[in-house]
Amino acid sequence: MTADQHSIQYGEHRIDFVVLRRERATLEISVEPNASVVVAAPQKAPLAAIAEKVRKRAAWILRQQRYFIQFLPRTPVRQYVAGETHLYLGRQYRLKVVPDAQERVKLLRGFIVVQTSRPERPDVTRRLVDAWYRERAHEKFRERLEMNLQRFPTPEDFRPKNMVVRHLRLRWASMSPASRLLLNHRLIEAPVDAIDYVITHELCHVAVPHHGPEFFALLERTLPDWRERKYRLEQKMA
Repeated sequence: MTADQHSIQYGEHRIDFVVLRRERATLEISVEPNASVVVAAPQKAPLAAIAEKVRKRAAWILRQQRYFIQFLPRTPVRQYVAGETHLYLGRQYRLKVVPDAQERVKLLRGFIVVQTSRPERPDVTRRLVDAWYRERAHEKFRERLEMNLQRFPTPEDFRPKNMVVRHLRLRWASMSPASRLLLNHRLIEAPVDAIDYVITHELCHVAVPHHGPEFFALLERTLPDWRERKYRLEQKMA
């Protein structure tokens, strides 16, 4: 997969976009939470055709960018020091670093408690917290996947082939043409109803791979309040 940066002019607006070339038959444009524009395109799609598609969707792109920009600036980079606040399932927890021979992380009365033999090392604290988040993400996402499959009249028809949790720089999730569900581990910071929105959105892509009217009709039937959930996701994770 290759990535290239390009831009078009639309009236007084310049729209920058990244082209990701993949083994796929169709072209898809998405606006990510940081307001960047990503185009997933077939390997041999001509750049002129891609730019023309971006130009045709320019009004929609600008609306989406305005929507996301209202939530910027995003949360500043965490320093992993005692007293700092961190999100877990939509709630704020204060970081507490405790000297201990054991290394582990736990939730305790409004705190994310980090026990470590090296409390003066933020890099060690970060490693422990990240590992804890990933472990919780795998467990919670598997649970929510099963719950959200039940929203569909024939759940097994929408079951992904597998689920992968990892760091994603630009998006919350994706569903591959082979029905592989990829979830951003940072979603574990979001409220459960927002996690459910993301998972249900991606499950709809098992049946409808694009973002056309058919997709949104399915999403509307399956999760009627998806717009409110999406808003809460972006608001909470800003």
